[in-house]
Amino acid sequence: MKEETKGLYLAILLSILIIFVVNYFLPTQQMVDDGVASAPATPEVSVLEKQGNDDVTQPENKTSSEIAAEYKRVPVKTPSLNGSIRLQGARFDFLNLTKYKQTLDVDSPDVELLSPAGSETPYFAELGWLSSDNNLKLPNSETLWTVRGEELTPQTPLTFEWDNGQGLKFIRTVNVDEHYLFIITQTVENNTSNPVVLYPYGLVNRTYNPDKANRSAVVHEGISSVINGDLEEFKYKDLKEGKPESFELTEGWAGFSDRYWFTAFIFDNGTKNTLKFANNGNETYQVDFRSAPLTIASGAAASTQVRFFAGAKEIKLLDRYTDENHIKKLDLAVDFGWYYFLTKPFFYILTFLYGFIGNMGWAILLFAALLRLVMFPVANKSYESMTKMKKIQPKVMELQEKYKNNKMLLQQATMDLYRREKINPASGCLPLFIQIPVFFSLYKVLNISIEIRHAPFIGWIKDLSAPDPLTISAWSHIPLPGLIDIGIWPILMGVTMWIQQKLNPAPANKDQARMFALMPVIFTFMLGHFASGLVIYWTLSNVLSILQQKAIMRKYGVN
Repeated sequence: MKEETKGLYLAILLSILIIFVVNYFLPTQQMVDDGVASAPATPEVSVLEKQGNDDVTQPENKTSSEIAAEYKRVPVKTPSLNGSIRLQGARFDFLNLTKYKQTLDVDSPDVELLSPAGSETPYFAELGWLSSDNNLKLPNSETLWTVRGEELTPQTPLTFEWDNGQGLKFIRTVNVDEHYLFIITQTVENNTSNPVVLYPYGLVNRTYNPDKANRSAVVHEGISSVINGDLEEFKYKDLKEGKPESFELTEGWAGFSDRYWFTAFIFDNGTKNTLKFANNGNETYQVDFRSAPLTIASGAAASTQVRFFAGAKEIKLLDRYTDENHIKKLDLAVDFGWYYFLTKPFFYILTFLYGFIGNMGWAILLFAALLRLVMFPVANKSYESMTKMKKIQPKVMELQEKYKNNKMLLQQATMDLYRREKINPASGCLPLFIQIPVFFSLYKVLNISIEIRHAPFIGWIKDLSAPDPLTISAWSHIPLPGLIDIGIWPILMGVTMWIQQKLNPAPANKDQARMFALMPVIFTFMLGHFASGLVIYWTLSNVLSILQQKAIMRKYGVN
C-alpha cells in the first residue's frame, strides 16, 4: 500500500473518531436544568470543625418547593430572583432565576439554582462562626434564627438574630441588589466578662451527578476561582475524595460554575482567608472558607462582611460588577477559552448587532458578513492564487504525464511552473489558518453566552445554542442512529462546502483528491450536532466565499 494511501485511510479513521467524540461530548438535547446540579444534604465544614448535621430523610418524589415549604422561611424577591431563606440555619437553599426557563415550553418553570437538602439535587450556601472552645455555643445548620423584616428585596434588607444564652448575640444582616449579588454582614455582641475569639466561615455545598448533568467538553463545569489575581479551576473528577485543595487569599472569589449559572463567595476585605475545595464523597462537593480570627472584647461588638453571588453568567453584568463593585476578574467565571482576546470582543459585537437587529440569528449572519469584509483583501489574494492554479491545471497534468516515473523531476518542474506564473501555492491556505481561531472563538461564544441560550432564528430554529432539531428522523419519522441523524442546516453547510471545493484546483495526487472529496461529508456529520448558530454562520461564510471566488474566476477567464 502506498504511503499516500495509508495517510488517506488514517485521516478517514481519525475523522470518524472525531465525529464519535463530538457526538459523545456534545449531546443533542439540553437537559432541563442546563447542567444545574446541586449540593449535599449534610454540610461538613472542613475549615476548622464539623457543624451540626441535618436530618435529610424526606419522602420520595417531592419537589424542591414542597420540601422548602416544610421549614419556616422568609421570602426573597428581586427582579431576577425568587425564592426564600430557611430560618433554620439561616441558609440560602431555595433560589429560582425568574428571567430564565428550564425548557422552551410556554409553561416551563423557572431555572432552579439553589435547592434544599433532601431534594434530588441539593445545592445551598450558609455562613457562621467557628471557635476552638468546644463549650461555646455557636449557630449552626440547626439553629432557628429570628428575623426582622417580612421579605428580602433590593429595598428591604433582612436582619437575623440569635442569642446563645452564654452572653453572645449573633446578628446577620442580608442585603441584595436587583440582580444576583448578596451582601452579608455578620456581627457578634459580646456581653460576657472575657474577650472571645471567633473565626467567620462560609460554605457552598452541592451534589453533582455527571450522569444526570448536561456536560460539555468545551465549557468548564466545576469549581472556578480567582485567587490573588490568578484563575484556578478544578473539574469535579479532579477533586479526589478526602484530599481537599487548599489556598490562602486576601482578595478574589470562589464557587461553583455551570455552563450558564454560577455561585461564589467574593472576598475583598483585606483579611487573610483559608479557602478549600473538597470532594466529600457520595457525589457531594464543597467550597468553604475560614477568615482570619476576630477578637470581640468584653462589652463590645465586632463585624465582618462577605459578598455572595448566585445567578446567571450575564457577561455585561459581570463586567459591571468588576467596574462598579471592584470585583476583579469576575468575568473569568465565563469560560472564554484560549482565545479570550477574540471570544469576548466577538460576544460584544454580537450583542451589539442583536440590539440593532432584534434577532440573534440575523445578528450572527451579519457578523459573518462583516468578518468576510474584514478578511476580503487576504481572501482575494488567496482566491487569485487558487484561480491561477486552476488555470494552469492542464500544464500541471502534462508535467505529471511527462515525469510520471520521476517524482523529483516532477516536483522541480512543477515549482518552476509556479515561479514562471508567479503563483504561491501556500497563499491559498492563509484564510484557513486565519479562520481557525475565528471559528473556535465563535464556537465558544455560542456555547458560553447565556444571551444566545433559547434565542430563536427563523423557521424551525428555536434555540441557536442547540443543534438543528429538524433532523432526518424528525421530518421523515425514520429512526436513525445519532451519528447520521443530522439536521437541514448541517446538510446545507456541507453542500456549500462541496461547491466551494469544486471551485478550487484539484490536488495533483489522486489519493489526496479522494481525501478532499470526503471532507464536506465528514464536516457535515461532525457539525451535525454543533450549535445551530455556528452552522448557520459557517454556511453563510461559505456562500460569501463562493461569490467572491466566482467573481475572481470570471475576472481571470476561468470556468
